[in-house]
Amino acid sequence: QVQLVESGGGLVQAGGSLRLSCAASGSIFRINAMDWYRQAPGKQRELVAHITSGGSTNYADSVKGRFTISMDNAKNTSYLQMNSLKPEDTAVYYCNALVLSTPTYMSNYWGQGTQVTVSS
Repeated sequence: QVQLVESGGGLVQAGGSLRLSCAASGSIFRINAMDWYRQAPGKQRELVAHITSGGSTNYADSVKGRFTISMDNAKNTSYLQMNSLKPEDTAVYYCNALVLSTPTYMSNYWGQGTQVTVSS
């Protein structure tokens, strides 16, 4: 079993910055990829940023140039640096990881979410 714990959310004014962290622990042979999703009230969960263990990244158009995802493979931790935050970035942010628990067993895991609120 694998656990993901997010941290770093909070309340920030528009134009400010926050850094989210997602630490994975448990039965981990290797983490293949880690993602950050967000879900605003009344909206569907959406993919914000994606990173592979090799360092390839993808971003939602709405956050390109403002958010940066990174991953520390040695610490099994991903980070989401969020700059120039806007009120529309307000949401619960969730970490997702694609984890190899053994060389042949892969599964997908979710964190519990962390609230990000951007005031105007």
